[in-house]
Amino acid sequence: MRVFVTGASGLIGSAVVPELIAAGHTVLALARSDASAQAVTAAGATAFRGDLADPDSLRAGAGEADGVIHLAFGHDFSNFAGSVAEEGLAVEAFGAALKGSGKPLVIASGTPAVAGRPSTEDDPAPTEGPAGGRGRNARAVLDLAAQGVRSAVVRLPRSVHGRGERTGFGFASVLIQAARRTGVSGYVGDGAQRWPAVHCQDAARLFRLVLEEAAPGTVAHAVADEGDPMRAIAEAIGRQLGLPTEAVPAEGFGFLGTIFGIDQPSTSTVTRERFGWQPTGPSLLEDLAAGDYPA
Repeated sequence: MRVFVTGASGLIGSAVVPELIAAGHTVLALARSDASAQAVTAAGATAFRGDLADPDSLRAGAGEADGVIHLAFGHDFSNFAGSVAEEGLAVEAFGAALKGSGKPLVIASGTPAVAGRPSTEDDPAPTEGPAGGRGRNARAVLDLAAQGVRSAVVRLPRSVHGRGERTGFGFASVLIQAARRTGVSGYVGDGAQRWPAVHCQDAARLFRLVLEEAAPGTVAHAVADEGDPMRAIAEAIGRQLGLPTEAVPAEGFGFLGTIFGIDQPSTSTVTRERFGWQPTGPSLLEDLAAGDYPA
């Protein structure tokens, strides 16, 4: 099928595009700049000039495709509400373009935190609190199943990681940046709170499987590591950067500080059984230990 992909030049998108092409699909990739157009073209996709802030371009791209994978999300945490609102407009645009078509719409979201246990695919996304807006957007996608869209949500863990030309460590990247800035590799509280993680190549394979196979209204979890303690993550970073590891105030991480203090492990048992998905990439702690942190 011809797949319209947003965020195609990002960490996950740069893995999803070749995954789709290797499986025999063609990719129409949203590109808002010459640099991103060149990147997606080099990866084998066709660039489609547009912008997340331009719903008309999103509707047009979706209208030219047999399905949509929406990965783009603004990660300016100083304006998180603006990024959530932009995502909501994108969901509306895709819903309008795909309504009644039976075509797939797959969107990236986040795994929820559940007190006392790892979250599962059956747990609802929070619709209140710091991440409530993203939960409401994900709910809107799932509701499109009743309007003739084969909609699905792939929930990503706190750290999606990978090494090479396109590197990143998800929430762990925030810890790396803070450590470089302050000279301390920090964790919140006692550091026992757990973060789930997945390698970007494993996540990309799941996005393809969900696009191809998911029933309308599906929720999938792209979780490989159920939960790494924040302190262990900080210690791995400290060893690589040659810095001490210490508890630091949550406020030092800005908007994310409150989220960092929450124990939020997650599982993917249902996803693995439903799609035959088995993560094979290195763990977050292995990638952190290998270094090559992005500048």
